[in-house]
Amino acid sequence: MRSHELTMTVLMTPDMANFSGKVHGGALLKLLDQVAYACASRYAACYVVTVSVDQVVFRQAIQVGELVTFLASVNHVGTSSMEVGIKVLAENIQTREVRHVNSCFFTMVAMDENGRKKAVTPLELVTPDQQRRSRQAVLRRELRRELEARFSSVGRG
Repeated sequence: MRSHELTMTVLMTPDMANFSGKVHGGALLKLLDQVAYACASRYAACYVVTVSVDQVVFRQAIQVGELVTFLASVNHVGTSSMEVGIKVLAENIQTREVRHVNSCFFTMVAMDENGRKKAVTPLELVTPDQQRRSRQAVLRRELRRELEARFSSVGRG
């Protein structure tokens, strides 16, 4: 496994269910944060923190008893920050049907032993897919900055 990618599969259990018997969105968000942390910290070889979560799209409900696979990759690396993209697949164990149920992007920042930002090795973009993901990550970062500027110009109140 390459250091910028991570795959994790988890069985969805009843303790993760909401009142309708589906997996609670908060339970999934917790797992997503853990996957993003594992992927980014493996790549950076240090402790990382979550800075932002973008475009969390719940496409379909996840049933208790399904296997959920998280496919994570570091898409872009700045000086100390990394964007981790995560695609979530749910698999019905009995029918073997696999569904794309969620996608999102986490921005993680590498930290040193003193709690300060730490430089991260640049990501080597080898495949066309890696290059595309990196370009899209840069665009998402620019859009976040533009939104922040727009909201701050409106003022607080």
